[in-house]
Amino acid sequence: MNQALIVGFGDIGRRIGAQLGGQVPLLGLCRSRQADAHSDPVQIRLLNQDLDSGPLRIPEAGGAEVYYLCPPPSSGIRDPRIENFMAACGAALPRRIVYISTSGVYGDCGGAWVTEDRSPRPLTERAKRRHHAEQSLFSWARARGVETVILRVGGIYGPGRLPRSRIANMIVICPDQAPYSNRIHAHDLARVCIAAMRNAPPGAIYNVSDGHPTTMTDYLYRVADRFGLMRPRCVGLARAPEFLSPAMLSFVRESRRLDITKMQRDLGVELRYPTLEAGLSAC
Repeated sequence: MNQALIVGFGDIGRRIGAQLGGQVPLLGLCRSRQADAHSDPVQIRLLNQDLDSGPLRIPEAGGAEVYYLCPPPSSGIRDPRIENFMAACGAALPRRIVYISTSGVYGDCGGAWVTEDRSPRPLTERAKRRHHAEQSLFSWARARGVETVILRVGGIYGPGRLPRSRIANMIVICPDQAPYSNRIHAHDLARVCIAAMRNAPPGAIYNVSDGHPTTMTDYLYRVADRFGLMRPRCVGLARAPEFLSPAMLSFVRESRRLDITKMQRDLGVELRYPTLEAGLSAC
């Protein structure tokens, strides 16, 4: 029986583990034993490894189904963590790796619908790190015969992921100027990861969202309304640099709508929360 190795055992990793249940032996790679407190409902053996340091050895990766969920570092245009993971595998090669990337690798698309055929054009360092990880993983896996699937994911929301405590102090772009963005509920993302492991052809890339793009402003307004909070103040796009941090500016300067036809066709996932309304109601 194949075992599943979840690299970056956080919220999405726990959800994957819970949905897999006892179907396969589970291993989780995390930086500290603090993850133990969250792993009780999931029968999983934790491996404490820090991908920021080395040299590492992960013999448990041999023959495993790897869910790689670990984000890159917070600066630079490369992802040394995934490079360290690949080196740590050595001759213990995984059977397949499902890697969570970001739809940000497409860059600004002017609000157009985007399929997986669109060439990446990452604009921010954050997106460049993810694109580097994609390319590094594909190159390494192809040379060694390791099956790889890339998931380009929109914004993730769900219980524990909503900005309820700070929403009243946030500033957003006014609705008539707000750029498109995409979202997926954390529970559904875990389901897509498992479906990609089981059903995707090797080398496939998938856009992952609920298929109903809206705007960050609409999202935050709906969160505020849902929980009886004050809506954030809005400003016009031209005045955004006066009020938004560089990180937030990088989000509002990009607009795209993810086409998930390929995900629906190939992976056969029926989303539990296909709309933002349904997802927020469950939070």
